[in-house]
Amino acid sequence: MPRYVVRRLLAAIPTLLGVTVILFVALRLLPGDPVSVLIGVSQGSDEVADALREQFGLDDPPFIQYLHFLGSIFTGDLGTSYVTRQTVGSMIASQIAPTLILASAAALVSAVVGISLGALAAIQRDRWPDTLIRVLSLVFTAMPNFWLGLVFIVIFAFGLRLLPATGTDGLKFLILPAITLGLSASGVIARVVRNSLIETMDDSFVLALYAKGLRPRVVMVKHVLRNAVIPAVTVLGLQLGALIAGAVIVETVFARRGLGQVLVQAVANNDFPVIQGVVLVIAVIYIVINIVVDLSYAYIDPRVRSAVVGARR
Repeated sequence: MPRYVVRRLLAAIPTLLGVTVILFVALRLLPGDPVSVLIGVSQGSDEVADALREQFGLDDPPFIQYLHFLGSIFTGDLGTSYVTRQTVGSMIASQIAPTLILASAAALVSAVVGISLGALAAIQRDRWPDTLIRVLSLVFTAMPNFWLGLVFIVIFAFGLRLLPATGTDGLKFLILPAITLGLSASGVIARVVRNSLIETMDDSFVLALYAKGLRPRVVMVKHVLRNAVIPAVTVLGLQLGALIAGAVIVETVFARRGLGQVLVQAVANNDFPVIQGVVLVIAVIYIVINIVVDLSYAYIDPRVRSAVVGARR
């Protein structure tokens, strides 16, 4: 198992390098100049602008800038904000907790709603509950998070006055953002769980269990769900990484503290180090989650465990 973990970590390096290249190029294609933003605030002269470009290394060739960027990553230094002059690492460290809390709460919502709807749809296959759930799963997946968040704010905050529209501190401020973010992921999970359960229920070994006289509840809980859970774990793991990225948008809609506000302000100011740092942290979290999901297979499915052990040998 340790060797397998090392191999997965090594395989993630090219992915991370690809993210750095795409991120670096995309930022340089953005309109505007970070120095112009600073000069607009300070009303500085051309000499000041040239000095700032030299200080930030923006007058270097793009390839040299990328090498400096890459070197700073490997040394653990994400740079300093052009605007606030704070280190990017400290800015992320101070704001990442609310984002992770929101993403975790949304993952719980998506898992509970998605697995419940998927299981109900599989049990009621080809009946009206199945059709309704399939339509709802498509609607949840297609709805933009920001639009759903605005609808919830209008209904539950301004209309019914049950929950606050903005804020971060306290559980009540987490409910609407978590549901907004979690529902979009629940649609994908519901479809995967439904299809996996139906495929497992139609398997010959399940029919054999029924032939032996086992109760349907025992067959479903002890055999069908156990075999059908692997695709659900895969999707849930991938969705968790997407939820962290989606939390950035939802935080902006609900005016929550977190990486969302940091990223939005950085984009508005063309603050390259902050944008690069936030996106890289999200990418690393996404990669780590994928590795954890792969490792979880070994504990869920004995066949995968045997394959991993065989690869070690």
